[in-house]
Amino acid sequence: MPNCEYLYDIHRLAQKSGMNISIIIPVFNRPLEVRSLLESLVHQTDAAIEVVIVEDGSQDTCEQEVNVYRDRLNIKYVYKDNSGPGLTRNVGCRMATGDYLIFLDSDCILPPQYVAAVRQRLAARYTDAFGGPDQARDDFTPLQKAINYSMTSFFTTGGIRGGSEKLGKFQPRSFNMGFSREVFAKTGGFSPMRFGEDIDMSLRIAKAGFRTQLIKDAYVYHRRRTNLQRFFRQVFNSGVARINLYKRHPQSLKVVHTAPAVFTVGVVVLLVLALLVSPYFLLPIFTHAAFIFFDACLKTGNPWVGLLAILTSYVQLIGYGVGFLYAGFTRLVLKRGEFASFEKSFYD
Repeated sequence: MPNCEYLYDIHRLAQKSGMNISIIIPVFNRPLEVRSLLESLVHQTDAAIEVVIVEDGSQDTCEQEVNVYRDRLNIKYVYKDNSGPGLTRNVGCRMATGDYLIFLDSDCILPPQYVAAVRQRLAARYTDAFGGPDQARDDFTPLQKAINYSMTSFFTTGGIRGGSEKLGKFQPRSFNMGFSREVFAKTGGFSPMRFGEDIDMSLRIAKAGFRTQLIKDAYVYHRRRTNLQRFFRQVFNSGVARINLYKRHPQSLKVVHTAPAVFTVGVVVLLVLALLVSPYFLLPIFTHAAFIFFDACLKTGNPWVGLLAILTSYVQLIGYGVGFLYAGFTRLVLKRGEFASFEKSFYD
């Protein structure tokens, strides 16, 4: 007798082989980024898509950029009051007509085969959710390449981002993720979390019984933040979000997630010991920095990016660690609410 799960998968594949895809993009004060993203959507080899752009209370809107592409893309645009990226994506879900919803950050650019890669992979092995990786494009600045390295490297928190690639365990991130209309209906979409809302969504997708996968060929070029101050704020918020996620999903916090906080404390201790006892206590820091430099040089072929990668990696690890420690104290000790750590704009 045929396996019931196998028959279910065959039914789903037949049902979704001709699926309609909607791409949803939340935007906050990023018109130039949106222009680059829309231009990359125009050049998709598979152009059978709907594009939904939701302006989240921006002062510098992208409506003019959207109007330029109305004759070249099937595009919808709406302006709403600011509520954060998660709830903004939900507005896009309700506007979209597709039965599969893909979410991109406005600072992403797509290679021409992106949509085709998603459609082909889901036709071959359907899952109700997926995530894709990110890369640095050749024309990115050295700092952007260094930040990209820091966000994906084994020597930073990049080594613990995203989880397993195995079917049903991969945790998509919102800069490049998608899920079916059924997922949205069953989960209610993204939560009001101001940061970490994508991990929260991935965890709820799994709890609802849906399967996920990593589609490696569906990568995006991710510009990320363009200066160190914004980058620090981003990774600080990521550290805060990990504690907020623990409060919502206690089982989600693993020992490895504490690594940046341990690293931060360790760096401070070594610096104090080097100052008070012996400069030899700096050797572990120099050794770690050397590994980052040579690894970044090997991967990017650029020594200048290698040097910048040391700086961006320490900004990332320490920023995340400080955010984790700060949120741990304010939320677990002082018992403050979830949004106490996001008084400033979470898009910065």
